[in-house]
Amino acid sequence: MDSMIKILDHPLIQHKISLLRDKNTDCKDFRELVKEISMLIAYEATRDLPLSEVCMETPVAIAKTKIIAGRKMVFIPILRAGLGMVDGAVTLIPAAKVGHIGLCRSENKSKVTEYYCKLPYDVIERDVIVMDLMLATGVSAITAISKVKEIGARSIKFMCVVACPEGAKALREAHPDVAVFCGAMDDGLNDELYIVPGIGDGGDRIFGTK
Repeated sequence: MDSMIKILDHPLIQHKISLLRDKNTDCKDFRELVKEISMLIAYEATRDLPLSEVCMETPVAIAKTKIIAGRKMVFIPILRAGLGMVDGAVTLIPAAKVGHIGLCRSENKSKVTEYYCKLPYDVIERDVIVMDLMLATGVSAITAISKVKEIGARSIKFMCVVACPEGAKALREAHPDVAVFCGAMDDGLNDELYIVPGIGDGGDRIFGTK
């Protein structure tokens, strides 16, 4: 596997994804699991944040300790399934800003149309993490990342819960500089371009629309 594609094998992530896959998991539990998994993946995706040393006065003495070195972050979910990942990420990093990119897929899911984009004014000064629940064909992820790059952002990562080889390959070919963090790499796509075994339609399961 490409070193820029990081499959996170932490036991908690794997356990929660197993519960996410269960067709009997209801909307409330599905949403909570997505939030928890997203927090754990964001923890790994931010592992390389730089630190600087500071002096801090504790109740006992002066401590030489470390804080994040002034880096600013923005999470950008792809609407609509990516919305389910925001709460977990901002729980971990409350100071992060949140942008949104809305993409509508064509009937055969081979193309997407942008219908909404609202990003922080200073997005080019921030470390960007684009988020979507699944990386299937890769078309949505590629389009969203291209949009962020067009605006001028250069420090970009992509985060998803479940991916497949087809989507990972397409994303790496389009954006070889973007590291991908995912909780599971599934077998592939079926004829309807759903990930197999996957989790079904993530947006419908998060929002209870099916």
